[in-house]
Amino acid sequence: MRSTNNSFADDGFAWDGSRKKYRPHRSLRVAEDSPSRLLRTAQSARCDLCGNPVEWYQRPGSTAVPLHPVELPAGSVPPGECWHVSSGVAHASHDGSAWCRVRHHALCPAGPAGNHSPLLEEMCRALALNSRRLQNAGLFTPRPEKPAQAAPDVPVRPVVLIIGARYLAPGPLEDLQCVARTRARRRCCLPVLDPEAVPGTWRHELVDPLLRPGDGHLPADPEVMALYDLTGLPYAEQMRWRAQRCTAHVTVHDAADSALVAWEPFDPVRHRLYIRDRLPDPSPRSGRGLG
Repeated sequence: MRSTNNSFADDGFAWDGSRKKYRPHRSLRVAEDSPSRLLRTAQSARCDLCGNPVEWYQRPGSTAVPLHPVELPAGSVPPGECWHVSSGVAHASHDGSAWCRVRHHALCPAGPAGNHSPLLEEMCRALALNSRRLQNAGLFTPRPEKPAQAAPDVPVRPVVLIIGARYLAPGPLEDLQCVARTRARRRCCLPVLDPEAVPGTWRHELVDPLLRPGDGHLPADPEVMALYDLTGLPYAEQMRWRAQRCTAHVTVHDAADSALVAWEPFDPVRHRLYIRDRLPDPSPRSGRGLG
């Protein structure tokens, strides 16, 4: 005998009261041996120039790269454009498989034109069409270009010495936010610079004259820059700064990352605009007084 009770048919339940196509929720976890602590969830974004989706991945050197979210046949991609992802880290090489990833810059229709393979040219045209659809529907507005005559507004980005390596902070040290993921599935709102923790030391350091742009001649007066030195702190404290964690998430095993680490390896030539020779005043723990 067949039941004619359809009271559950219209609300997603079966005749016995169980859910139809129910999939249990799985909590995201980061493997202990993974070199990246960043969860893949919520790391997808859209290109500011064309509006097409991209996926951000960390790569060796703590920098990030936007990859096209779809894998492509490796045989149809030029060798110099092949990327592969291993344990959450993107590598600019081919791993020998039949598929590979491609940087979004190689496909972005708003970027400069290049001599690519027929597959990449076809993908670029498809992304250009999708970008036009997004603009016509009012779902995307291209990033406005800055006027060439405007003077550059250089933000304060202190140079920090951590475990013998120099890094450029994304902004004032007071604004450096923890990247850990809380139990509420949100990014931690606590700062990395804890007033109760042992602070670093502001000091002057000579800029290597061999790395400065010029005509090859050494200047008569040496050039100095302000540096926030953390090498006097314990190793665990320096690792906390390097991982961009607050004191509540000291180690990387406390929680996964909810955002990319914002440190950038310091280059005295490429980051010359951010070099400051005056120490913060009046507070020695502030990064806002650099001039």
